[in-house]
Amino acid sequence: MFRRHVLAFALAALSATSASGQGVPPALLTRAERTEFRETSSYAEVMALAQLLAAARADDVHLTTMGVTNEGRELPLLVVGAPDFTIQAVMGTGKTRVYLQANIHAGEVEGKEVLLMLVRDYLAGLNRRWTDDLVLLVQPIYNADGNERVALDNRPLQHGPIGGMGQRPNAQGLDLNRDHMKLDSPEARAFTAMMSAYDPHVVVDLHTTNGTDHAYHLTYATPLHPNTPPAIDAFLRERWIPEVTRRIEARNGWKFYYYGNLSGDPQGWYTFDHRPRFNNNYVGLRNRFAILSEAYAYLTFEERVRVTRQFVEEVLDFAAANATEIREVVAAADAESVPGRELAVRAGFRRSAEPVAILLGAVEEEPHPVTGLPMHRRLEVETPTPMYEFGAFDATETAVAPSAYYLPEMSFEVLERLVQHGVRLERTGDARQMALERFRIDSTSVSQRPFQGRTERTVWGAWVVATETLPAGTTVVPLNQPLARLAFTLLEPRSDDGLADWGFFDAEVESGEYPVLRALAR
Repeated sequence: MFRRHVLAFALAALSATSASGQGVPPALLTRAERTEFRETSSYAEVMALAQLLAAARADDVHLTTMGVTNEGRELPLLVVGAPDFTIQAVMGTGKTRVYLQANIHAGEVEGKEVLLMLVRDYLAGLNRRWTDDLVLLVQPIYNADGNERVALDNRPLQHGPIGGMGQRPNAQGLDLNRDHMKLDSPEARAFTAMMSAYDPHVVVDLHTTNGTDHAYHLTYATPLHPNTPPAIDAFLRERWIPEVTRRIEARNGWKFYYYGNLSGDPQGWYTFDHRPRFNNNYVGLRNRFAILSEAYAYLTFEERVRVTRQFVEEVLDFAAANATEIREVVAAADAESVPGRELAVRAGFRRSAEPVAILLGAVEEEPHPVTGLPMHRRLEVETPTPMYEFGAFDATETAVAPSAYYLPEMSFEVLERLVQHGVRLERTGDARQMALERFRIDSTSVSQRPFQGRTERTVWGAWVVATETLPAGTTVVPLNQPLARLAFTLLEPRSDDGLADWGFFDAEVESGEYPVLRALAR
């Protein structure tokens, strides 16, 4: 108790200058701040600071865990703005819930420092208005195992931290930002469990960019899958992101824009990928708001922290000011009827109607002070360059969403994955005959090399009507549920990121039969 009072007193004594680390007790500084941004925080340091912050104020900042990594490290979750960290307490507030995540790629470290700083400074009295309308679920170190594999040559060319940073994959060698559909990592399963339990309305995922030498301090992305509820897509692209961009440029002069790289044929400004294996796209298919942040790698580490912090603060300011409407948009998406709709199973880039002036930039090379290897540093160069933008996706192939899928004699692994996603399952009673659709496979192909621990598969064929005998206890996946869009993408055979694609049905597919039946909506 004495320690809590001492910490609370120290926090109360802080001024607004704590945003830069000035006047903060050493125990409450991140490692980045203590080392003048030469180094980044270890897992032990993140946990120690999170524990101190939770101990400093018992009424509205609480520490729990949302899972355990492959190597047994607990994944911390700071719950800010609720009476305690329990699901009942968080839901009982009636507030809009925002999940903030950093370090999914453990060499992209500024978000980890920023989230700890934001919670600390909240306790010191900054941005207290947020929790009038929001509960913050703060996860600063998602790839905790990768964070501990520090090397000076991870993330080559990135400008710091010069003391090294963690690696991109987790301890299994998996890129956690490709694992949201197959759920082969304990971290991804922890994330989906958190999504099902706390059900955040908004997810913010913090990264560092790679690639093109552009002039933007930070780029961002919204959900890119064509099946994202249109109201969520429009709210983000027409209101939330433009308002944040305007505020930041007016306040700091920094230029932010939609994520992209100069590439492709024809050459243009291309975003990354629509598939829900990526966090922001997955969250969109769950009918939730998702915002991906990519700080520019060739800013210094300290600059990336400042830029990321400002972005998160503006995102939260907007969320707090529009909290009720955000909840209403999410509730409407959950209530939409999906059966009978034509939805995308595969997609391709959409080209902008007219060329867009993209700000290209320049860098200078500096030697790493320890290794001598080159680092790049952003120069104050802005070259507006007209080009077509490929920042969204349209369906290239569609299927009609059924009223339900039927999974007779399904493997435990498949059922387990559906449950881990939070998809609602039901069971039939007695054995029965039904007129259903079965997918007759014409041909199939597999990738030439494994990807992320699996060999992807593509199937071709067509749905045909057949009278099927369903055994008692057949699993049913009804699509009159909030996660209908996700269930559709997981179970459709032609889905470019479903269970068939990831090889979950290989044995059945190789025999010529797709093991999932469906009942079309009438």
